[in-house]
Amino acid sequence: MADEPVDMIMPMLREMRGEMREMRGEMQGMKQQLDKLESGQKTIRQALTADTMMSKFVTGDFEERIFELERKVDALTKGK
Repeated sequence: MADEPVDMIMPMLREMRGEMREMRGEMQGMKQQLDKLESGQKTIRQALTADTMMSKFVTGDFEERIFELERKVDALTKGK
């Protein structure tokens, strides 16, 4: 009687349920890894944005200083 297809259904369903639990656990682990990666990417993007803004600020500051010096040189050369 144990070889009847009806008798094999319940053990197969239990086995499938166990495999599904394992897959859910693995998927949860992968989701956590993806969350960590996304968090790291966000941090890197923020750092790059901050670096770009700082570079623009420094460059703009130098441009202002150069412009001011050029203005003073022009004033001195016109005064001669």
